Amino acid sequence: MPSDGTVHVIDDDMAVRQSLAFLLQTVGIPVRVYDSAVAFLNALPAVQRGCVVTDIRMPEIHGLELQRRLKPLDLSLPIIVITGHGDVPLAVEAMKAGAVDFIEKPFDDEVVLSAVRSALDLHARESERKAQTTETVVRLGSLSERESQVLAGLVAGHPNKVIARELGISPRTVEIYRANVMTKMQASSLSELVRMSLLTGVVPGGSMHVKPNPG
Repeated sequence: MPSDGTVHVIDDDMAVRQSLAFLLQTVGIPVRVYDSAVAFLNALPAVQRGCVVTDIRMPEIHGLELQRRLKPLDLSLPIIVITGHGDVPLAVEAMKAGAVDFIEKPFDDEVVLSAVRSALDLHARESERKAQTTETVVRLGSLSERESQVLAGLVAGHPNKVIARELGISPRTVEIYRANVMTKMQASSLSELVRMSLLTGVVPGGSMHVKPNPG
């Protein structure tokens, strides 16, 4: 099992909810069921990480509208939509809007489990990526102004001599700042340092070209 996330099943058909809940619980996947998108949205503050499996045709709020409402919340919950006969065009629309998969009725157990496991794995990877990005932003915030300028030069691909000339300091001083940056960012190599910086988008490649006072 790639993740211990919870599957949130949303369907106005009790038989479908019970069937999916039984299937997922049988293989040890935590599941919560909701009889409508409204019920799910009302429960959002307490919703645990995992993925969403939602019917595409429901009263009040259908699956596509639910997708639209969840997107700006940035919950990173992968969405799998359930489609009935003739609903494949809607499923394709859902995929274009960000759904990770769709399942056609009647369900095949292995198809459902494969889709859910992939979605949970995707969520786990995305959660890890977000956590790494947050840590990187915190580390970037710990850099001094000069260290940030040196980092910008490194991300832009400039050698120490060029960075030194642009900042009006010696190459040796650049080396010292560079070592400090590596330590504070907890980077084991220059390539890792560049990757971490680009991941956040906080340090633009060309931001080094203003000469501040030497320091």
